[in-house]
Amino acid sequence: MNGFEKIGVLGAGMMGAEIALSFAMAGSTVVIKDATSELAEKGKARLRSVLDRAVKKGRFEENLIAPTLARITPTCQAADMKDVGLLVEAVFENFDVKRRVFEELDEICEPECLFVSNTSSIPITRLASVASDNRRPFFLGAHFFSPASVMKLVEVIPGLETYEKAVEDTIEVLRNIGKTPIRVKDVPGFAVNRILHVMLIEANRLVEEGVVSPGDLDTACMLGLGHPIGPHTLMDLAGNDLCLQVQEILFEAYGERFRPQPVLKQKVFANHLGRKTGTGWLQYYR
Repeated sequence: MNGFEKIGVLGAGMMGAEIALSFAMAGSTVVIKDATSELAEKGKARLRSVLDRAVKKGRFEENLIAPTLARITPTCQAADMKDVGLLVEAVFENFDVKRRVFEELDEICEPECLFVSNTSSIPITRLASVASDNRRPFFLGAHFFSPASVMKLVEVIPGLETYEKAVEDTIEVLRNIGKTPIRVKDVPGFAVNRILHVMLIEANRLVEEGVVSPGDLDTACMLGLGHPIGPHTLMDLAGNDLCLQVQEILFEAYGERFRPQPVLKQKVFANHLGRKTGTGWLQYYR
C-alpha cells in the first residue's frame, strides 16, 4: 500500500475510530491515539458493534472481526506514532486543538510521513502553517464522511505548499481502502459542507418559523427528495455542537448566507447535542 502499511490516527472519537477501522478492514496496522488510555480504549471498543452491524447487513464477514480489531492499537503516547507512514488527524474541530497535536507529532514522526487532517471546514494551508517548513509539502486534507467505515467519499484538499506526489499518494491509499476520493480546492468548508450547511440552515429556519416540525421535515426530505436521512437526524448524528462550529467558521468566511440560526444555538446551549447526549432535534434512548 505505497509504503503506508502502518497508519496513525489522532482522536478516538466516533470519526477517528471509524477512520481507523476503515484502514484496519483493508489490512493496515493502525495506532489510534487519544488524550488518555481510557479514551483510546473506548474508541476501539465501540468498533465491535460497528462490525457486528456490518455483518448483519452483509457488508463484512464475521470471521474477520477479531483479526481486524487486532490490527488496531489504542494508545495515549505520541511516541507510538513515530514510525507511521500516514498520520490522520480527527480531533475536535478547533484550530488551537489541532495546532497542539500537529506541533507535537511534527517533532516525533518521520520527515516524510504524510500529515492528513480530517477537518470539515478549516483551510488546510492555515493548519499546515503550524508545521515545520519541511513538513508542509507533506501536509494535506482528507475529509471523510460519517460513518467513515461505510461512506465512500473523501474530499482530498492540497494546501498551498503540498507536493503533488503527496496528493497522488493519498488518493491511491484511499482508493486502496475502498474510498472514492475527489480533489477539492483549499477553501473554508471545501465543497460538500458548503452545500450541506446551506440546506441545514434553511431546515432550521423552517423549524424556527414554525413551518414544519423537525420530524416531518426529515420525512419530507427522505420521501420528497430521496435523501437517506433527514437534515435533523443528520445533525443529531453528527452532533449539533459540531454543526454550530462549522457554521460559525463558514459564516466568518462567507458572510450572511451561513449565519447559524438561533434555534441551533439554543440546542447547543441546552446540551441537546443529538445522539451522544440522548436529546437533540429528536429523542433517543441511550
